[in-house]
Amino acid sequence: MKRIFLLLIFLLITVTVFAQTAPPTDIATVGQNFKKLAVLGSVLYVAAHPDDENTRLLAYLAQEKHYRTGYLSMTRGDGGQNLIGNEQGELLGLIRTQELLAARKVDGAEQFFTRANDFGFSKGPDETLKIWDKEKVLGDVVWVIRKFRPDVIICRFPTTGEGGHGHHTASAILAQEAFTAAADPKRFPEQLQYVQPWQAKRLMWNTFNFGNTNTIAPDQFKINVGVYNTLLGEGYGELAAESRSNHKTQGFGSARQRGNAYEYFKTILGDAPKNDLMDGVNTTWGRVKGGEAMGPEVERIQRDLDMNHPEKSVKAMLALLERVEKLPVSYWRDQKTKELKDLVAPCAGLWFEAYTAEPTYAQGDQMSIRSQVISRFGLNISLNGLTVLQHADNIGTTSEFIEPVAKYPMPVTNRDQLIPANELQTFNNDCVAGEISQPYWLESPHPTGTYTINNEANAGNPENPNAPTMKFGFLVEGHAIAIDRKLVYKYVDPAKGEIYQPVEITPPVTANIQNQVYIFNSQQAQTVQVKLKAFKNINACSVHLNAPVGWKVNPETVSFQNKARGDEWEQDFTLTPANAKSQTGILEAQITLGMSPAVYSYGILSIHYNHIPNITIFPPAQAKLLQLDLKITGKKIGYIDGAGDLVQNALRQVGYQVHELTENEIINSDLSVYDAIVVGVRTYNINPRLAFEQPKLLAYVKNGGNLLVQYNNSNGLVTKQIGPYPFKVVNERVTDENAKVTIIDPNNPVLNYPNKISQADFEGWVQERGLYFTRDADPQYQKVLQMNDPGEAPKDGALITTEYGKGRFIYTSLAFFRQLPAGVPGAYRLFINMLNKPKSNP
Repeated sequence: MKRIFLLLIFLLITVTVFAQTAPPTDIATVGQNFKKLAVLGSVLYVAAHPDDENTRLLAYLAQEKHYRTGYLSMTRGDGGQNLIGNEQGELLGLIRTQELLAARKVDGAEQFFTRANDFGFSKGPDETLKIWDKEKVLGDVVWVIRKFRPDVIICRFPTTGEGGHGHHTASAILAQEAFTAAADPKRFPEQLQYVQPWQAKRLMWNTFNFGNTNTIAPDQFKINVGVYNTLLGEGYGELAAESRSNHKTQGFGSARQRGNAYEYFKTILGDAPKNDLMDGVNTTWGRVKGGEAMGPEVERIQRDLDMNHPEKSVKAMLALLERVEKLPVSYWRDQKTKELKDLVAPCAGLWFEAYTAEPTYAQGDQMSIRSQVISRFGLNISLNGLTVLQHADNIGTTSEFIEPVAKYPMPVTNRDQLIPANELQTFNNDCVAGEISQPYWLESPHPTGTYTINNEANAGNPENPNAPTMKFGFLVEGHAIAIDRKLVYKYVDPAKGEIYQPVEITPPVTANIQNQVYIFNSQQAQTVQVKLKAFKNINACSVHLNAPVGWKVNPETVSFQNKARGDEWEQDFTLTPANAKSQTGILEAQITLGMSPAVYSYGILSIHYNHIPNITIFPPAQAKLLQLDLKITGKKIGYIDGAGDLVQNALRQVGYQVHELTENEIINSDLSVYDAIVVGVRTYNINPRLAFEQPKLLAYVKNGGNLLVQYNNSNGLVTKQIGPYPFKVVNERVTDENAKVTIIDPNNPVLNYPNKISQADFEGWVQERGLYFTRDADPQYQKVLQMNDPGEAPKDGALITTEYGKGRFIYTSLAFFRQLPAGVPGAYRLFINMLNKPKSNP
């Protein structure tokens, strides 16, 4: 095996997203990319969430019109529900980020984000923009526009509210303001040392017909996006369905649509188009100074391309590349230079990738890297350099790279040796692992509405732009070409074949506290287990639990010796609460290595789904401590799992024995052994078998049981008869987590036993009060609470109860699935009251 030494470079900046490992090289993709080479136009689509984007339009713009097309989502979808797992909040946002990137790989667009956090449903843009910190998020939109330089900006939603969700309307307001602000050098001037002001030609609204809201009009500008692409073998309705079906956490699997389909547009700002979306925009090479002659040359090369022998066009492509590189520096010169290089590689038969030997490396350790290259057609190609890029910071620029902070040149062997025809070449190298691979928007604590971005230039990026990358330097027929490949870990699964996953750069050791929340309702101590993992060989380390003042930890510190890379072990501590009736605090695991003063306080959390790459983050090694006046009756709870549900784990933490029921157990076992049965969130939406299990559950109530059903979406219920008496589930909610709660049935048992519920129990709630309230409930139900968002009429459908036979049925739309994992004291007290088995009726 040949050996090429690495040049390790820490760069301040790169403007382009690193190329994906070995992008498609099939002739259809090559043909599409040749068409794109001739088009110098760009479109940016703007909306609020993952799934808001019009995938059919994006696919049409990117694959039919060949514009550089982007989707700017204000948020990562953090505040929604998860239909395929129990991740919520930031973790759900991580998954949906990858789902969007998977969708973009299908439709051909690029993906961008702002720092805005999806804090849950919002009923108006004023609330949204206040919580988001409007000026910061507007700055992100302006930054993306100035970097991406779209000729046309398209909003999914209008500023007038027809989009329903406050986030939707806010996204349109921000796009409209950014359209003007991006062109004004007085707005966000700190950006101008890296980017230039940019004025898009027009801002359009992509009107729609959703449900009962039809904003389409016959006189609006329209485009037929249902055409058929012969190279792809699909129409854009088919391509869009494949793209949209990546939104699996939202249950958005879509049917392929075929035939004519029109998208309609209303002009918001700028000149209205008459014949084409790009009316008034020069999308040819003529928009580049000195580039007028390039367009005909691109057309000639494309016309002469032999699909069976694309290598015959390489010399002409290289000649064109040399001419393009000599043009004055500009956005489109740089963009088309990259596109040309990415076209030369597949046409020349070049395939190359770089892999790490292990899936994880501790920061500062040596990474073993294997780089592979093959030249399939045997052209005059040599590999004259391999360079690992690990970026210290990232600041946008119009050039592909600026001068790096530091260069560490090392000997490069076999610089001028030609790569043999169709013989795989492998090169082994080593490199020091750089920064911990923590998502940049999760590096620091953040408020409710926005993520904290330590390096402002990271804004807009879907992933960390400082992920380790290998730069391959080739000499192709005498022309130097450098192309990046992201470093990945590759292995072979016996059932699935080759698997590519991100390489993780970790802290030297991590500590996971067993529970996210510890609840104390007495002075009795609890055992806290900490699970530790070493990512490098460690001679000596110690772990200490840092507790609030007055709390006692025993032992205070524990030391370990001779831990090998990959070792995992547990350590138990005894935690005794302070002498107080009510207190909250944070427990943190802190690790030191040997005599080093550095303190590590990272946990590790991994998310694995088949449809996206593995996700690993390093959250703070912390747990929330709650000391509260909490009384518990009963012990044994049956639980029917819902979607994105963590309530059962919260119940276990306070001492309940929770058994997750199977269909066989519901139908055939004696349910009377359970003090209560709890149905998880949206279970009546996702579990069609409940329609058949329902009679047994209601019989359980009639015979003296206690059935508690949590919220369900009003659409797609598997049965209309959730309770023993009729009620409707409707799309009504209270989104203000601090909204006043009025007790309208103070004598109801769920408010009085075993815990006396008061107004104080509704303090400190997170994200929302409740969602999908009930309405038109039968008079047999008692309504317990009343609440409303500002400016709205009171709603009394958040919690209804009824006696049925000898037992009790409860339906609640309160967002316990958010409150309990967040450790909200009053939510625990109220939920436990609802689990109390009522006395038998006479």
